[in-house]
Amino acid sequence: MIDLNWKPFIYGGMASIVAEFGTFPIDLTKTRLQVQGQCQYTEVRYRGMFHALFKIGKEEGIRALYSGISPALLRQASYGTIKIGTYNSLKRLFVTNPEDETMVINVFCGVVSGVLSSSLANPTDVLKIRMQAQGSLLQGSMMSNFMNIYQTEGTRGLWRVSPALLHLVSLCSTEGSFRSRHLVCRTHFPPRPAQGVIPTAQRAAIVVGVELPVYDITKKHLLQSGQMGDTIMTHFISSFTCGLAGALASNPVDVVRTRMMNQRVSSGAPMYKGTLDGLMQTWKNEGFFALYKGFWPNWLRLGPWNIIFFITFEQLKKLPF
Repeated sequence: MIDLNWKPFIYGGMASIVAEFGTFPIDLTKTRLQVQGQCQYTEVRYRGMFHALFKIGKEEGIRALYSGISPALLRQASYGTIKIGTYNSLKRLFVTNPEDETMVINVFCGVVSGVLSSSLANPTDVLKIRMQAQGSLLQGSMMSNFMNIYQTEGTRGLWRVSPALLHLVSLCSTEGSFRSRHLVCRTHFPPRPAQGVIPTAQRAAIVVGVELPVYDITKKHLLQSGQMGDTIMTHFISSFTCGLAGALASNPVDVVRTRMMNQRVSSGAPMYKGTLDGLMQTWKNEGFFALYKGFWPNWLRLGPWNIIFFITFEQLKKLPF
């Protein structure tokens, strides 16, 4: 039995917060692009990442590019802390020497830590998605929206994404254009079973199960090659590689997860019954490449996010305490 090392937990959370703040506007454009074509967002408002950045900044203000930043930072403080700490702790249970790590061990540890951390941090992820997708239509602070969910649906509501009160769109419709701030409350739909935590955990299993092992293996091979030392350049190459791998593997599930967290419930049933149903419906109705909507901002976010995260994390590991 080994002693639990607290440093990966603390350093993982700190590095995650730094990376999240630096790449958040890109994440917001990814969310807006992914919900396009879904039921209540049939209007195609954004032609691409840069067009979305410009249009959001012009129509909603620069501050709108950071809509949902509070729950996002809170999410990383919890999700990043648990993810990195659990991943490193699990690896040490199997092998004590990092050089003895294998891809199988690292993938297993990544999947487990991804599912655990994302499930525990799901409430902040739900709120972040809603604040990003609806922008200026969503009024109130992070805490007031949290309290609204809790008072209306209880604790389970924070892990349930399809009930009407969790999504403002399911309760209200706008008069006039999408940008109108005049909201008219409509039907209160009854609560539905939890659907957000499952695709969130599935995506996290894929992302963490790919990114962290790819980073570790890439770094390991670069060091063993003798061509590069344990430097920032090694960390840069390794993190860039794992960001690309993570984006390719996770984007289809990420599209469905975003839509399920933002879907409008009508006629007593959600639009998507589950992740597989969401994948098949999206492919059938919009084509295969709809599963890769938001890929460029997804990769352009995961790339810089991982670069900032791992470089920060590696430097924190060198602190003399």
